[in-house]
Amino acid sequence: MSFIERLQQFPAQQVKERILGSTPHDIDRALNSRHVGIDNFYALLSPQINDQQLEQLATRAHNITTQRFGRTIQLYAPLYLSNECHNGCRYCGFSADNHLNRKTLTDIEIDSEAQALHAEGFRHILLLTGEAPESAGIDYLENAIRRVRSLFGSMAIEVFPMDENGYRRMVTAGVDGLTLYQETYDPDLYAHLHPYGPKSDYLYRLGAPERAGLAGFRRIGLGALLGLGDFATDSFYTGLHALYLAKRFWRSQVTIGFPRIRPAAGGYAPNVDVSDRQLTQLICALRLLLPDVGLVLSTRESAALRNSLLPLGITQMSAGSSTAPGGYASDDREGEQFAISDHRSPEQFSQQLRAFGYEAVWKDWDSAFLNPADLPA
Repeated sequence: MSFIERLQQFPAQQVKERILGSTPHDIDRALNSRHVGIDNFYALLSPQINDQQLEQLATRAHNITTQRFGRTIQLYAPLYLSNECHNGCRYCGFSADNHLNRKTLTDIEIDSEAQALHAEGFRHILLLTGEAPESAGIDYLENAIRRVRSLFGSMAIEVFPMDENGYRRMVTAGVDGLTLYQETYDPDLYAHLHPYGPKSDYLYRLGAPERAGLAGFRRIGLGALLGLGDFATDSFYTGLHALYLAKRFWRSQVTIGFPRIRPAAGGYAPNVDVSDRQLTQLICALRLLLPDVGLVLSTRESAALRNSLLPLGITQMSAGSSTAPGGYASDDREGEQFAISDHRSPEQFSQQLRAFGYEAVWKDWDSAFLNPADLPA
């Protein structure tokens, strides 16, 4: 069964009614369940959760995370290769409708960006592009990956969806992780938000994580862009999707991100406001549903909020981020996808983690692990 077929078993209206109809007793039962499954997940997303129950949820999420991951946070940095894009996404700074400085990095600029991040200490990076295959397609990505892979132990991509063969080319080139947000699981809203361009194909995007799993990715990341669609249903479907991938592709690690809409070119305003409390509840509920997934929090969020959410289930964070091509070596922030909120340097953030009793993990993987012959004697 594909995830598309799995998704059809959970109609949105029924999902929303079950979440909103959860009683305090349902929430208590979910909080006290030894193993939280989909039936309990409805209750954990309920807006009826009170302060005492939320505190209990947070405590349990913290305990599970400490047991499974220790007091560690893996650090990574996004490296934007191109902001050229043919999509008309209404909420994105890279939208083809927006007037901004378009740029695709040259080989020399790719090298400079990678070396700047390497000098900061990063060994895990996330490569990003818009969707303009004539400027930054699969051939371009393969070249970029091979140019910089010796500098990093792990590389992931957050680019346009590919077919299985395209993803296999990425794995062969040296990529081990994929991040691909569905944005919203509501097909009608998705169609409205993506009026033209290749990204307008809802089903092709929805099936991309499965194609990546078949292609052999070691990590598969997903999530919804919070603020676009109904919070309850998009949150539920994110958990359902992650649970499906974790079971089907059990050799791969599944990760979940929690991006909220940030100011960007075009001035898109969120359709719904997702509060800090709701974000906290979602992170903790997903930790109970999926004890072993990686939970990722980016510099979209403020330093104060990231500090507060640190103990509640988060395992990976970015630091010192730029969302514009060329933003590290030249400090040129024109043409950025969105404005970041946490402006601490990687070193400042690492020091803060230590002050909280956490260890900043700059590297915990190397592709040589897959081929022992490449390891030093």
